[in-house]
Amino acid sequence: MAERAAVTQQTGRSTAVQANPVAVPLRLVEPQAIYDRMNELYNVIERRAFELFEDDGNIDGRDRDHWFKAEAELLHPVHVSMRDSDEAITVQAEVPGFSASELEVSLEPRRVTISGKKQTSGEQKKENVIYSERCSSEIMRSIDLPVEVNPSRAAATLNNGILELSIPKLAAKKVPVQAKAAGAA
Repeated sequence: MAERAAVTQQTGRSTAVQANPVAVPLRLVEPQAIYDRMNELYNVIERRAFELFEDDGNIDGRDRDHWFKAEAELLHPVHVSMRDSDEAITVQAEVPGFSASELEVSLEPRRVTISGKKQTSGEQKKENVIYSERCSSEIMRSIDLPVEVNPSRAAATLNNGILELSIPKLAAKKVPVQAKAAGAA
């Protein structure tokens, strides 16, 4: 089933509207919350990279390989496209399998950060043996924007695994220019 949610920011809280009467919230969070989450992820990746280093026999010289492997195990890539119009910046991010309640978006005047975490578990009973499986799927993507935007007027939709953010640009202030004749004081 396609999920569609529109988000606006009102008094510091996000609200969601869906085509059917059931509301699905897409969380709009403060940049500090995303910064804290990034630090947590950094520490988890760091620990995993060290485990890979130890498994490799503590041989120096493969730091980047261990880091990238650890990162790939913990975070899934988020493919992004960005469009620029006269009025707004539109960001589309591929977030397949994530619902609006599992995503967080942080908007700043020059940056948008998309974060998500979902946990799935499966259980299978086979001849009096219970087999259970858990996996964590996380995404984190921070995108620098080419111009300043107005985060308080942003709107978002989630449809078929594509998160689309429409973020209006800040209106540029026009400064009147007076022409003077050459040599006039």
